[in-house]
Amino acid sequence: MKYINQLEPKELIDNFLAHPPQEFSAWLSEDGVPVFSAKFDLLTTADDDFRHKIQKLPFYHKWQRYLQPNTCFVGATVSEYALLNDKVDANQLAQHLKMAYAKQYPFLIVKDIPVSSPLLSEKENDYSMHLITSLKKQGFIEVEGQALAWLPIDFANIDEVFSRFSYSRRKNFRRKLKSREKLTINILHSGDECFYDQAVLDEYYQLYLNVYQQSEIHFDLLTKPFFTQLLQSKTQNAHIVTYHHDDKLVGYNICFVVNNMLVDKYIGMVYPQARELNLYFVSWFVNLEYALQQGFSHYIAGWTDPEVKASLGAKFTFTKHLVYIRNPLLRAILRRLIGHFESDKEKVA
Repeated sequence: MKYINQLEPKELIDNFLAHPPQEFSAWLSEDGVPVFSAKFDLLTTADDDFRHKIQKLPFYHKWQRYLQPNTCFVGATVSEYALLNDKVDANQLAQHLKMAYAKQYPFLIVKDIPVSSPLLSEKENDYSMHLITSLKKQGFIEVEGQALAWLPIDFANIDEVFSRFSYSRRKNFRRKLKSREKLTINILHSGDECFYDQAVLDEYYQLYLNVYQQSEIHFDLLTKPFFTQLLQSKTQNAHIVTYHHDDKLVGYNICFVVNNMLVDKYIGMVYPQARELNLYFVSWFVNLEYALQQGFSHYIAGWTDPEVKASLGAKFTFTKHLVYIRNPLLRAILRRLIGHFESDKEKVA
């Protein structure tokens, strides 16, 4: 089946279900929507000030494990949005999810439900809003989700993109983009012969781990089997932009093309070379150029680093998380603390 809200190939979702992230379990619900369970640090999406206050409380190191409950999530970490089945009425889906998982898990989170997304159809947005309303009737708490970065490919060339920035920002970006002269850039595709070489697979996975390990948020660690399946799949047709410096791979982006949109999913880098070569900035404009050359309508740049992406001209569309807490006392406490878990809108305001 094809899910609604789907901005990635179906094979990527199947890969997630077959090879979930490390220490995760994943499956399809009775209504055919992806679900997974994992230990979840409740402070993961808290604002820095609130997190620091909690961590300074007496004996935090002894009781912090209580802030990491085994949590059930409706969704997938490889999809931009909650993947839903509109063959099931939204009210029924909300009831079924609560009946199936609310007693079994202390926390049940329906993650990343889109809100009036410009990247989706009216039908998809309507169903998502009906589901939010239905979940709230079932006692779920509404929490602001993350900021998904995207750009319309509404420019004739990269110079036109630069014209939208201030003079000082244009000057800064052009200085950083001089690093492009030191790089050899190629486009590969999943299923290419090189991805059947174990040494190549090891290298690509290590570059992914490099980015994961330096990230501020550690949640879903994708596994080597997941990456192997992704890179060797001819049907997913991933577009892999590679960056070499002095004949050495220093970074890559793994993107997909869905609904004529370029969806940037995974990045791998070698540090400190990637920083020295301003690879993050270079890859942003290379991706925009590629989307323009291929005639794509949008570039979807993902959830991470919203402040940096805002400085690069990204637009943002937001989601909601709907959270059900089994313990009524904790439920009442969270309702009072919701504001501390809704920081992305402030970052891109």
